[in-house]
Amino acid sequence: MKISAQSLGIERRRLGPARNAALAAAYLTIAILAGCSKGESTPTPPAPPTVSVATPLVKEITEWDGYTGRLQAVQSVEVRARVGGYLESVHFKDGSIVKRGDLLFTIDRRPYQAALDEANARLARARAQLNLAKMDLARAQNLFEQNAISEEELDQRTQGRRSVAAEVQAAEAAVRRAELDLNWTEVRAPISGRIGRELVTKGNLISGGSAGATLLTKIVSLDPIYLYFTADELALLRYIRLDQAGERVSSRTAENPVRLQLADENGYPHVGHMNFVDNEIDEATGTIQGRAIFRNPGMALTPGMFARILLKGRGPYETLLIPDAAVGADQATRFVYIVDENNVAKRRDVVLGRWVDDRLRVVEDGLKPGDRIVTEGLQFVQADSPVRPEPQKIRDPGTDLAATAE
Repeated sequence: MKISAQSLGIERRRLGPARNAALAAAYLTIAILAGCSKGESTPTPPAPPTVSVATPLVKEITEWDGYTGRLQAVQSVEVRARVGGYLESVHFKDGSIVKRGDLLFTIDRRPYQAALDEANARLARARAQLNLAKMDLARAQNLFEQNAISEEELDQRTQGRRSVAAEVQAAEAAVRRAELDLNWTEVRAPISGRIGRELVTKGNLISGGSAGATLLTKIVSLDPIYLYFTADELALLRYIRLDQAGERVSSRTAENPVRLQLADENGYPHVGHMNFVDNEIDEATGTIQGRAIFRNPGMALTPGMFARILLKGRGPYETLLIPDAAVGADQATRFVYIVDENNVAKRRDVVLGRWVDDRLRVVEDGLKPGDRIVTEGLQFVQADSPVRPEPQKIRDPGTDLAATAE
């Protein structure tokens, strides 16, 4: 910066020596100050951060409630013999699939065959006696008509015929019982399913036909299969209120859909439905038991196995969805940043609902469909500060949506 006496309106020639020295010092001070001002320029403010913005996705969803439970066979039978005797042979492989009516065990038939033969002999004798009694009664009737015998004697022969006829019926029943006992020496599968191991080997004497009969093996059915689970009182009340409001029919009266996932599976590939809800709440746990049924053609679902399920809840209904990455947390409060028409970020508290597609969240309150929210770059944003928005769209997860609780 060039400073002269003329710029200050001073004519050096009219000043004295002392005045000239003072004026030179003033020139030097002004020059130093001017140099400092020239070297220290005003700092340039930083550029607004670049962030991605999008409007909430408007989508129809269905809520699915998650539970855990255990698979259980629809039918489970402890196989016991109906007659006792020595076990003669075993006709299955441990752990195999058997069909109803398959032969499993054979008990020594000879004692029961002998009992059947004896019962048949008694029946033959009783029938012969019945034939004789019929002939005696016919002769007695002819003699009575000729007044050759008394009415009392005719009555005796009539009662004799009836008594022999009753003996024939008893003998026939004994034959049927002996035939049953003989048939029961072959122990057959009462249901189809997977059989356990043989608990008694051949050659052992087993008892049968009573509560203490020897347990031979166990069979469980596999297709279809049950899953039992429990829900708390609040869940039960929610379902009751939804039924009363006409938003969801109770599982007591409707086959509400259920999806199942095993421990090593992704997603919920097995589809079934509800078929039972218990009639009372367990006072000890405050829960109520429900049951779903699933087809199991591949036999992958095994009784006793742990599984997760999703039970259809409320819906379908239309709602707003935003990425979970767009949500900030301030202790228990959740918030997002809204970008206004001047590209200034404004904080907005929101109430979030369930998860959808493992990355989107339902917005229950705090947003409108047209709001522009920051979806990426949230860490660079400050409230009431300008941003440079780059528009994007929230990826649509498709039509088969399941909103699940946290």
